Amino acid sequence: MIAAVAPHVNADGSNAVQILLLVGGISLIPAALFVVTGFTRILIVLGFIRQGLGTPTAPPNQVLVGIAVFLTLFVMSPTLKAMKTQAYDPLQKHQITQTQALERAQGPLREFMWKQTRTKDVALFVKLAHLKNVKARKDVPTLVLIPAFTISEHKTAFQIGFLIFLPFLIIDLVVSSTLMSMGMMMLPPSFISLPFKILLFVLVDGWNLVTSSLVSSFHT
Repeated sequence: MIAAVAPHVNADGSNAVQILLLVGGISLIPAALFVVTGFTRILIVLGFIRQGLGTPTAPPNQVLVGIAVFLTLFVMSPTLKAMKTQAYDPLQKHQITQTQALERAQGPLREFMWKQTRTKDVALFVKLAHLKNVKARKDVPTLVLIPAFTISEHKTAFQIGFLIFLPFLIIDLVVSSTLMSMGMMMLPPSFISLPFKILLFVLVDGWNLVTSSLVSSFHT
């Protein structure tokens, strides 16, 4: 009797592990999608704006993530349309298999990543992966291209963030020097510079400038 029950117990245990792995894999899909899109660059730049202004809680994290998500969809819309046309639509019409659809969907996504990835970063990960005879882009596996793309996105985001910080830094320096010359050393410079930085950001239509620069950075 015990021998008869044992197979059912093993089967139930195996099914539970499979379900657990499936749920875990599904939970990682959003993170994976963010890594292979422009979401990382956009969110980092928006974070730099908040830090440069000196308002660590405004806009809140939820608002920044929401803005980053919809800007990502806007930037990635040509790539998503190409993936739908080349992979999803033929799959729905039963013209290709799921494996073929996945291979076709990688094409537009890889093209997008290649445009944003530096050759130096690709060479680094090709070297780390010990790949031989890599003569063209098609020879670089997607699992090697993704980390190279991620590193390039971080570098680009930090370069944009540096340019964003400069005007705010100048305001902080001017305010700090003025307070020291007046002997008001006990007054925090950030308390005085914050309204001026917000006023500057509003007067130059900062959100418009940052958004247009971010979107344009994906097409250069």
